[in-house]
Amino acid sequence: MTADRLPVIAAVDGSEHGWEALDWAAAEAVRTGLPLLIVHVRMPARPAEEERALREAEELLAQAVLRTSRLAPELPTSTLTPLDFPSAALTSLSRDASMVVVGSRGLGGFRSLMIGSNSLATASMARCPVVVAHTGGRDEGEAEPPDAFPDVVAGVAADESSGAVLDFAFEAAASRPGARLRLVHGWTMFSSMLSGGPVFDSEAAAASASRALAELTAGRQEEYPQVEVVREPVRGSATRTLVTASATAALTVVGRRRGGEALGLGLSPVAQTTVTHALGPVAVVPT
Repeated sequence: MTADRLPVIAAVDGSEHGWEALDWAAAEAVRTGLPLLIVHVRMPARPAEEERALREAEELLAQAVLRTSRLAPELPTSTLTPLDFPSAALTSLSRDASMVVVGSRGLGGFRSLMIGSNSLATASMARCPVVVAHTGGRDEGEAEPPDAFPDVVAGVAADESSGAVLDFAFEAAASRPGARLRLVHGWTMFSSMLSGGPVFDSEAAAASASRALAELTAGRQEEYPQVEVVREPVRGSATRTLVTASATAALTVVGRRRGGEALGLGLSPVAQTTVTHALGPVAVVPT
């Protein structure tokens, strides 16, 4: 996450969830040594309303910069107010970002929904990792206690398709002193059969899943010796474990496949359910 100085993008819209996303993004930018780009997307409006909309956007961004300066006075910060639909603008900007951070809902969100449509669409289509900042809400200027929720939790498949998720999760854990990395992998007898593992012996299948996780992470543990890794093979879907773990995790990480965005296939059922029902911040990593 710190290789190329691409900014952390924080999407703000004036909602409480947007401010939470900004606070989380600012803390992450400080942690990783990256600049912060605060973005407020202006929706297309009638010509007579454009001047007022631009003025309101500039006022909102000024408020966001002031808030950030109180939390992180030394953080390099810039702003942008593109004219577009929110998910389209953020997806375009994600090509030149290290990550995009969005709130779980915006100003137009229904209280009964756990995540807004723009946040879900951005997480499904962005070219870089997207963090949906379910944070539970804190007062302005109140920083998260540094060791409040140290663990990073990642949902992984026990094969090479999880490479990007593992890279992101190990770096996230390494940037948080004392954090453990919990790797959650859901397996079934059917998935064991498909991978050439045991077909009828559930204990043998569980042991096979554990070995596959160990093999998958061996090289990365050598690269990040400071990160304690906890492997958690789970029979059945990993969703329940990931959602429960998100309540006490610094970050929960899931993957999404590239190439299926136009067909609405960007998020797997596990990833979409985790993002939708998580009780803490979730990173969605393109794989």
